[in-house]
Amino acid sequence: MTHKKQMGFSLMETMVSIAVLLAVGGIVMSGMAQLMRTQGTIANRTDMHTSVRSATELLQQEIGQAGKVSLAPPLANVSLAAAVNLGSNGFTLQASDGSTPAVYLGEALTVDVGAKQEVVIVGGSASSPTALFQVGHAAGAPVSALGAFATGIVPPGAPAPNSPGSSGTVLKLYGDINSDGNMLYVEYTCTPGTTANPGSLYRNQMSITAGAKPAVDNTMILLNNVLTNPNDPNGNAVPCFTYQVQPLGAGTCVTDVAVTLTVQTANKDPQTGQFQTETKALLNVSPRNVVEVYATASLTDPLRAQVIPPTVSALLGP
Repeated sequence: MTHKKQMGFSLMETMVSIAVLLAVGGIVMSGMAQLMRTQGTIANRTDMHTSVRSATELLQQEIGQAGKVSLAPPLANVSLAAAVNLGSNGFTLQASDGSTPAVYLGEALTVDVGAKQEVVIVGGSASSPTALFQVGHAAGAPVSALGAFATGIVPPGAPAPNSPGSSGTVLKLYGDINSDGNMLYVEYTCTPGTTANPGSLYRNQMSITAGAKPAVDNTMILLNNVLTNPNDPNGNAVPCFTYQVQPLGAGTCVTDVAVTLTVQTANKDPQTGQFQTETKALLNVSPRNVVEVYATASLTDPLRAQVIPPTVSALLGP
């Protein structure tokens, strides 16, 4: 009589297999958990880098463009709407694209070409401008505003009576920032905080003819989680904005802006349990229009340095 051999696993073999499976599973799960923590670290830092890069790129673009003067959108020609005679006269401008060119008190306009070309200074009012003409000009004579605003980056101190300029926490600039013919006034306000209570970077934009400045609110936040900058090697505090100021005529102009921003991640690092931080420094951001007019006005033609519009002076205050 023969017996069939029993096929299967013994209890001992089953227990060993389960132990091996649990060990391998534990290793795999530990690796996956570590991978998830690493991914969380990378995602935190990526979000922080992206936010800082977006903010600093906008700052670079607008600082570089500050001070640009425009009477009308690009490619539009501006001319006298009606003839003007020798002497003090009112005048109106027209643009070939149908827009209405805006002028302001103290603006230097270059009128006409050839032997009749002259530079006149706008008087009267923005709505009813006048100028002292040395020669008469026919209707259709071309008009342009050459140069740039010398205070396109508003210098620190008091560039206008009773009106504070830029500071270590507030950057004030104006001009045709977007090269679209619209003259804008922009304020960047930096309110650095602590790890437990971080601050923000705000951007407040308006037309240079706005009657009042909108109050800063959370809809204007450009960058969150802003911290106080680390001190420099000498132990001195590092502000968000610093300025290289040059004398120009009776006033000053800013030819270089340094931007330093320290931020932390929105969430704590899954691996360390701490917020990650980064300090971004832009040490040489030059407002090219201001730099160009600084050189021109200093060497050849002081009228190329356009004065600050009265409406901008009114917006500089709190």
